[in-house]
Amino acid sequence: MARSFSSRDTNILLNRHKRLLNELHASKSLTSMYYDDIRAAADEMALYESLAILADVPVEELTKHKKGLKTKPLRDAGVMSIADVYRMSADRIAYIRGISEDTAYTIKAIAGHIFMSTRKEVKLRLSTDQKDKYSTALICAVYRLKSSVPHIEMCKSLLSENESEIKQLCEQVKPGKNILRWLFASKNKKSDAEQAYKRLSDILNGEYGVAANNAIETLKDIREERDAVAWADFSLQSATYFPIIERICPGMLGGADDIYGLPKEMAKALAELPLNLVGLKCVLRRYQEWGVKYIIKQKRILLGDEMGLGKTVQAIAAMVALRNQGATHFVVVCPASVLINWCREIEKHSDLRAIKVHGQYRNAALAEWKETGGVAVTTYDTTGRFVLAPEFKYALTVVDEAHYIKNPMARRTYNTIALCSHSDRLLFMTGTALENKVSEMIELIDYLQPKVAKSVGAIAYMPFAPQFRKKIAPVYFRRKREDVLVELPKLIESEEWCELSSEEERAYESSLVSGNYMSARRVSWNIDDLSCSSKATRLSEIVEEARTEERKVIVFSYFLDTLSKIGAYLGDRCVGKITGAVSPAMRLQTIDAFDASPAGSVLLAQIVSGGTGLNIQSASVVIICEPQFKPSIENQAISRAYRMGQVRNVLVYRLLSPETIDERIVEILKHKQLLFDAFADKSEAARESIELDKKAFGELIKAEVERIGAKHGTSNVVSQQAIDDAYSE
Repeated sequence: MARSFSSRDTNILLNRHKRLLNELHASKSLTSMYYDDIRAAADEMALYESLAILADVPVEELTKHKKGLKTKPLRDAGVMSIADVYRMSADRIAYIRGISEDTAYTIKAIAGHIFMSTRKEVKLRLSTDQKDKYSTALICAVYRLKSSVPHIEMCKSLLSENESEIKQLCEQVKPGKNILRWLFASKNKKSDAEQAYKRLSDILNGEYGVAANNAIETLKDIREERDAVAWADFSLQSATYFPIIERICPGMLGGADDIYGLPKEMAKALAELPLNLVGLKCVLRRYQEWGVKYIIKQKRILLGDEMGLGKTVQAIAAMVALRNQGATHFVVVCPASVLINWCREIEKHSDLRAIKVHGQYRNAALAEWKETGGVAVTTYDTTGRFVLAPEFKYALTVVDEAHYIKNPMARRTYNTIALCSHSDRLLFMTGTALENKVSEMIELIDYLQPKVAKSVGAIAYMPFAPQFRKKIAPVYFRRKREDVLVELPKLIESEEWCELSSEEERAYESSLVSGNYMSARRVSWNIDDLSCSSKATRLSEIVEEARTEERKVIVFSYFLDTLSKIGAYLGDRCVGKITGAVSPAMRLQTIDAFDASPAGSVLLAQIVSGGTGLNIQSASVVIICEPQFKPSIENQAISRAYRMGQVRNVLVYRLLSPETIDERIVEILKHKQLLFDAFADKSEAARESIELDKKAFGELIKAEVERIGAKHGTSNVVSQQAIDDAYSE
């Protein structure tokens, strides 16, 4: 029987399959290899940091651990610090004149003890401002792991689905390896070999071969990637790096060996509680996992984590975990100013469905939620619309900014508590340090766990005492940033989406229809009474929260009238305003007054003038009132507070209105940033070129005018001159 392939063809085909299988198997071991790389890099970095600390500890520290020990011979020999001693062997120390061999071993043992004590306290800090070889090695190791995981999983999947068949086919095709084996093979074996050869060729040239080669090549590329690529990824996605380091190197970032202030027996129970977070689209930090477990285990609790620690994400993760246990219905009650933020965060971070129960369609939305389930997101004022049958129960109520219901006589308090009576679990949340407002704390705890509230009433005068904290531990959980995020980046940015009221929407649409595009850019600020402005409401809330955390605020806007309105709205909380008309001397006086002002004070600044040439380290909260055409202008403004000398994490809030010019500008600039990241040279000079140009702005305006015209059944002319006037940056 003649064959359609040669012995050479057979051997080449078998070798290609063998090589591919070997490389796929080798890829499976990359995960453990990268784990080892991360551990080694973290250890090296911790060693470096420890020795850097001990380099400032004089050698005389040795005498505190053993009386009578003489350190002068060490100094005379040039050994000045504990770090110097640690780096030396005992034999080398013994060579120093005046130090015996026994003393040398004693000195070395003491230095080792001091080093180990220091090493236990050292926590790794990663910053793009400090790209030394140690942090670079760690960043690169984590980058390789996180980038490789999906491709390693692909290799495992390809092996699982194809290896058995390929090995069987390789056995069947063996008669074709040489002419003698073929001649003596039976007719059936020759037929099997023919079929096996064809199938092996098809597999190699088909989906398996393409996917396997792509995965292997990609893994090689990742291993050979430049350090700069890893740092660029870290700068964009640092939140994905820290959970990996925490998991592989417990304790390196802090918080791994403590129990976040909880009693030991409670911490033990939480540690053993399993979590199923399938459907959560983000990776939780370790302290956030503890928060989720606390919510689920304790059932009726008050989460008081400081702003910036992700209370919203913990609440969403708790809902996901409960959904995975069979729960179907959830409710979020929040101030109207953050309602749209909640909807966005739920859909961004999970596969849960958010249903906005607010506004003119609230009754229909409520009926839909009752029938289909999901997360009903509503406001305090809308809770009275939740008319539920006595037997209707659902899994969890999240009450955001829970201090809104501190007054038991208020209607919204009554309605919210009535709604909560249908819920199996309650999660109250507030970033306010309630230890400073014990009566409010007890009032809220009384809604959750009355027995606990009653037990702490007698010792309410000592809220910081250990016995008070132990009593409230079953219901109140609060972590501070410095306690759980020692490596936290100094800059935390967030988009605050503020849904327009009907009055704001009318003003915005009127501005566009009339051709006043400059007014449209001031969306939410272009109404007469800022008490009706969603952005002003959110700004006031941020300022108040900053005051409770002893922070100061700088507010940036491009528009002078916006700043003037905010100044009138905030009153004596504003200590000054910096614009292009303010002289340099007056600027300095204004900043000096701001530096001397109390927490919660606000400095107003025009972004094109206050954004350059100033040092305002006393501000650690930055609010930007509207999106700018050039991100570089925003970055310069943020840099006024985020610079050398700043001792607190800087929180940046961008106030944005959905379904307006704000959202369109943000979308365009994000798209430009993605294109830049994909194709452009990552230099600071190139970054300056990312902006919304006049042509794009004009197209944006035309699209918005057309949208509003279609909404109202009208046709409106777009003025090019008005576009030119509005594009004034």
